[in-house]
Amino acid sequence: MTHPVTPQGASRRSAISKAILTIVGIALFFGFVTLGTWQVQRRAWKLDLMERVETRLHQPPVSVAQLLAAEPAAELGEKHAYQPVFAEGRWLADKTVFTQALTELGAGFWTLTPLETASGQVVLVNRGFVPEGQRASAQPPEPTQGTVRVEGLLRSAEPDGGFLRKNDAANGKWYSRDVAAIGQAQGLANVQPFFIDQGIPQGAHVNADTPTPANAMQGPWPRSGMTVVKFHNSHTVYILTWYGLALMVLGAAWLVVRHERKRV
Repeated sequence: MTHPVTPQGASRRSAISKAILTIVGIALFFGFVTLGTWQVQRRAWKLDLMERVETRLHQPPVSVAQLLAAEPAAELGEKHAYQPVFAEGRWLADKTVFTQALTELGAGFWTLTPLETASGQVVLVNRGFVPEGQRASAQPPEPTQGTVRVEGLLRSAEPDGGFLRKNDAANGKWYSRDVAAIGQAQGLANVQPFFIDQGIPQGAHVNADTPTPANAMQGPWPRSGMTVVKFHNSHTVYILTWYGLALMVLGAAWLVVRHERKRV
C-alpha cells in the first residue's frame, strides 16, 4: 500500500535537493577557479624558465667543477638545465652504454661514456646519437688516454625509464639516461646526478625547429650537438578550459535560479 506524498514532505525533499545542488555547484565553481589559477601560476613559471634557458644557451661554457664547488650536486641538473658547461678528465671508454633515443634522424641510441675528473668525480657524457643498426660502428672517444676537455649542455638525469618501459640493467637495456642506475650497473663510484650532452648546437633557441641536413644520415657516429631544447607549454589552453568551466557553472546556476523564480 502506497502512501501519498504530503506537500510538506515534497517541500522538504525539494529543499534538500536544492541544498545539495547548491553545495555541489559552489564546490565545482571554486574547484575550477583554483585549477585555473594554478595553471596561471604554472604558465608564469614555464615562461620564466624558458626565458632563463634561452639566456643560458648563449652564455660561454662554465666549469662543472666550479658549479659543484658552489652548489649541491643534486640541484645542478634542475637549476642549471641546458647551461653550457665543460669538464676535464679521462674517458672510461670501456664503460660506455647505449640508451634508446628518438630524434629527427629516426630511432637509435644515445652513446653515454663516463668521464673521470682529476678529483675522482665521474660525469656521464652523452657523446651523441647512433642510428639503429649502427651501434657496431660507433667510434670510441678520442683520445682514449690522457686528459680531455668536453663541452656541452648540462642536463637532468632521467630516472626509471621511458614511457611504459623500465630500464633493465641486468640485460643492458636502457630506455632513459638514468645516470645513477647506469653508474651502479657499470660499477662506477662517485657518479654525479646529471649528465652532459656533448656539443653545443649552433644557433640553438628554445622551442626552435632545427632543419635536418641532406647528408644527416652519413657518419661518423656518434653524432653530437643534437640536443633539442623544447618545453611543452599548453598552460593557456588549460587556463581557458578551467575558467571556462567555472563560467559554465555560474551560467547553469543563473538558469536554475531564473527557473525557480518563474515557478514562484
